[in-house]
Amino acid sequence: MFFGSTQPELGDSKWRSQLDRFVKANQPELAALFWGLWLENGNSQGTIGIDLQPTPHFVYCPLDEIEKLNSKVESRLQEILGIIENHKPEVEVVMIGIGKGEIKLIQFAPEPAPPACFEQVGKDVDGLLELLEQRMKEQIVL
Repeated sequence: MFFGSTQPELGDSKWRSQLDRFVKANQPELAALFWGLWLENGNSQGTIGIDLQPTPHFVYCPLDEIEKLNSKVESRLQEILGIIENHKPEVEVVMIGIGKGEIKLIQFAPEPAPPACFEQVGKDVDGLLELLEQRMKEQIVL
């Protein structure tokens, strides 16, 4: 495969590219939500996830559940666990996309950093959840 070449989207992987486009288009708001939830809960609830089924919505993915899943899939999620455990919330956003029985790591370092995004967006966590879930429903069609 050549770099830059595109392959047709298969039904099972279409959700991944749609999620990628959604994240790219909504980075400041996602970073603001990530930081707002981090301020409220730290990592006590787990990693924020975007569950696409039955309709797109946010969930928490507790670390112990990800570890259980990792052991069921022969440690194929070990890298994801390492990223989750070592990320710097004041610099980067780490979330998990869930769709079609698969998971996908979402990781980016927004400019400006998450705390500044939260200040600039000017919405509280509930407002951000409502806004982003509505956008997901419009932009991610499975």
